Amino acid sequence: MIGICKSFGANKVLGGVNLHVRPGEVHALMGENGAGKSTLMNILTGIHRADAGTIMVDGKEVTFKNNKDAEEHGIAFIHQELNIWPNLSVLENLFLMNQPKTRFGTIDFKKMREMAEAKCQEIGIDLPLDEIAGECSVGQQQMTEITRSLMLDAKTVIMDEPTAALTERETDRLFEVMKKLKNKGVSIIYISHRMEEVFANCDTITVMRDGQTISSRPTEETNMDQIVGDMVGRIMSEYYPARTNVPGDEIFRVEGFTQPGVFRDISFNLRKGEILGVAGLMGAGRTEIMRAIFGVDPHESGKLYFEGKEIHIKNPRDAIRHGFGFITENRKTEGLILDFSIERNIALPSEERLAQSHVINDKKEFDFSSELSKRLGVKAQDINLPASTLSGGNQQKVVIAKWVGMHPKLLILDEPTRGIDIGAKKDIYDLMNELTAKGVSIIMVSSELPEVIGMSDRILVIHEGRAAGIVEHKDATQTRIMTLATGGE
Repeated sequence: MIGICKSFGANKVLGGVNLHVRPGEVHALMGENGAGKSTLMNILTGIHRADAGTIMVDGKEVTFKNNKDAEEHGIAFIHQELNIWPNLSVLENLFLMNQPKTRFGTIDFKKMREMAEAKCQEIGIDLPLDEIAGECSVGQQQMTEITRSLMLDAKTVIMDEPTAALTERETDRLFEVMKKLKNKGVSIIYISHRMEEVFANCDTITVMRDGQTISSRPTEETNMDQIVGDMVGRIMSEYYPARTNVPGDEIFRVEGFTQPGVFRDISFNLRKGEILGVAGLMGAGRTEIMRAIFGVDPHESGKLYFEGKEIHIKNPRDAIRHGFGFITENRKTEGLILDFSIERNIALPSEERLAQSHVINDKKEFDFSSELSKRLGVKAQDINLPASTLSGGNQQKVVIAKWVGMHPKLLILDEPTRGIDIGAKKDIYDLMNELTAKGVSIIMVSSELPEVIGMSDRILVIHEGRAAGIVEHKDATQTRIMTLATGGE
C-alpha cells in the first residue's frame, strides 16, 4: 500500500500511509486507537475506497469493490469485534455465503462437516460444530471467526486483536497456526496492543500515528520503548503509574458466595481506596463472580457487607443504589446501547440526578456527558452520534465515562483495557489512581498478569470457581500467581 489517503468529510483520517508486506511474513501493525489502522485495513479489503494511493498485490495494482471481492483475491480480515450469527450453528457460521451445494442445488451439510473437521484438525482445535454460536463462549466464537477466515485459503490474513478473548491454550494454538501459515508463504498482518505477543511472533513492526506511517522496522532491530515512543509521540518510561494511595479500612466484604457449578465459597474483603486485582485462567469463574455480586446473575448462598452493614443485591438497580458501578467484559452487548447517542450512554446511570420533576434536563445531560467525554479522551466528531459509530477503544472509554460520572463508591472493572492502545491504557491507569485517591474502591479483573501486578494493592486468584489465595503486591510475581491459578500451592 503506497501513499494511501482517506478523509471522511472534513476529517482527514489517513495522510499518505505506506505498508509493505512480504510473502510468508508476520507483519505487526501498531498504533493507538484512532491512528487509522482499521481504516487502512478497510481500504485494503474493499470496505472503503481510498481518496489517493495505490494497492499492489504480487506486483499488480488492484482495487477491490467490497470485502467479498478481496476474499476472492486471497485477502481475509478477522475483525476485532465478533461477526458471528448467534442463531446459527458454529458449522453454519464457518460457511456463511460460501456453502457447498449438492448436485440438486441444496446445501451439502455432509461436505461442510468434512471440510470443517479437516480444517479444525489441521489447525489443532476442537470446535463444537453443532452448538448454537450465540451460546458458545467468547473464546469459541473468536476461534470460529479465525477458522472461517483460514478456510478461505487466503494469501494474506489480517488479524485484528485476535487473542483478546482467547484462553492461554487457544492463544498458543493460534500462534502455532500462524507459524504453519507462514511456512506455506501466507502473509499475516497482525494488529495488537499486546507488546509481548508482537515481539514474540512478528517479523516486522510498522507503527502508525495520526493517520501516518511513523516507522517500519524488523522486530529484532527495535525494542518496546522505541515502539511505544513511535506510537504515542513521547517516551513512556513507566507503563504502570506508582500506587501512592494507602488503602483505608474495610468497606466491602463477601462471605461464602456460592452458585453451584459456577463458583463456590468465595470470600474476600476490599478496603476503601484499594485496587483489588482478580486473576485466574479464562473459565475460572472470575467474571461470573463479579456478575453475581452486581446482581446480573443469581447466586444461591453467601452474604455481602458494605460500609459495615449486610446488603442484599437482587439486580443491577440495587447495586447502583448502593453506589456500585460495573464495567463489563463485553462492551458491545452489555456495556452500551449502541443505537443510543454517546451523550445518552454516558448519562444513563446518572439520569435521576440530571432530571427535574422526573423530566430529563437536556442541557444538563449534554454538559455532563461533554465534560466526561473530554475527560476520558473519547474521540468523536459529535457526542450526539450513535455509540455504534465509535471504534472499539473509544466505546470502552464511553463505558468507563458513564460509571465514573455516577460517582461510584465501588467500581468493578472486568478487562477494562482489552483492545485499548497503550496511550489510552495509561490514561485509564491514571484515572484508577485518581479515583482511589478520592476513596473509590476498585475490583479489577484482568487476564494480563503484568497489568494485575502493576496496578493492584492485593491480588485475589481464582482457580476453578474457588478462591485459591490472596497475594500482596510486594509478593506478587507472574510465577506465584500462575501457580495458584493452575491449582498449585
